[in-house]
Amino acid sequence: MDYKKSKAPTNTTSRDILELCKETGNIYESVAILSKRANQISAEIKHDLSSKLQEFASYSESIEEVYENREQVEISRYYEKLPKPTLMATQEFLDHETYWRNPADEKTEGAEQ
Repeated sequence: MDYKKSKAPTNTTSRDILELCKETGNIYESVAILSKRANQISAEIKHDLSSKLQEFASYSESIEEVYENREQVEISRYYEKLPKPTLMATQEFLDHETYWRNPADEKTEGAEQ
């Protein structure tokens, strides 16, 4: 996922509850979907950041020595300026870019047939 191309706002904005529950018909289900997607995005960002910062890791015997690398600082600043995962997940949901399914609904449909 390219986080830089995300159209999510960087600041918290008010959302219309009716717009959020339009697709699911239930605001609680929509919030659960947003929560799970935000956790996925957060895990992806954390993995990307740690893999990029791992390149700069230097293993020295002294814990007291801390090296500050300019590229490392720039990478950290880039990730700090990204929108929060919840804002990204909400924007994806509103843009109909989120796929979800409810296993409970699939079980009831299978039982009726």
